[in-house]
Amino acid sequence: QVQLVESGGGLVQAGGSLRLSCAASGSIFRINVMAWYRQAPGKQRELVASIFSTGRADYGEFAKGRFTISRDNAWNTVYLQMNSLKPEDTAIYYCNFNALYSSGSTWEDFWGRGTQVTVSS
Repeated sequence: QVQLVESGGGLVQAGGSLRLSCAASGSIFRINVMAWYRQAPGKQRELVASIFSTGRADYGEFAKGRFTISRDNAWNTVYLQMNSLKPEDTAIYYCNFNALYSSGSTWEDFWGRGTQVTVSS
């Protein structure tokens, strides 16, 4: 069974930085896309950033120029470096992998439980 575990969230002042990590445990055969989403209270979940196995990365408009996504394929881990944080970045951040857990399986989406990021003004 595949599990994703996020870490690195916390409380930070506006203008500060945080680095989130998400590691997969269990049997994974191949990962296509690794991504970070976030959900603020009363709002829908939105894409923060995604990175493909090719290394291509996409960002939400609010994340461009401030956030950087990266991945370590050897350790099935994805990172999100967040700089110049703003109070409106406050949310629960979730990691998501689109992956195969075996050579004969179909592509599935796996989700972590989320990590809270709070940015104070």
